[in-house]
Amino acid sequence: MKIRDRGKIKWLGALFAPEHRSMLRELARDEMRKAKPILDEYEIEELENRICEAMEFTLPVVISKWDDGFTYEERGHVHYLDPIRKEVRIVSEDGAVLRIKFNDIVMVKIIDL
Repeated sequence: MKIRDRGKIKWLGALFAPEHRSMLRELARDEMRKAKPILDEYEIEELENRICEAMEFTLPVVISKWDDGFTYEERGHVHYLDPIRKEVRIVSEDGAVLRIKFNDIVMVKIIDL
């Protein structure tokens, strides 16, 4: 006589609870994180020069910012440098104003027209 069993299906609900899935996602995300790059004085000065040049001539830029282990790119025009809050304000391509802290900036690239 053959035993009719559901096999692995009966354990599927117990092993993959929503908390378990979210924990697995967090572990995968933690493995993909990278340390923040350390910039020396020359690199920081070069970033500042590019930002000032882009603001003076209203050139489009791509600013890479580091946030919680990941780098994100923002595109737009440099609108304002705020020395008190230590941030750069850029107007993105869709017209939104983005604020990026100086400490979070990893790379600045001027886009050639």
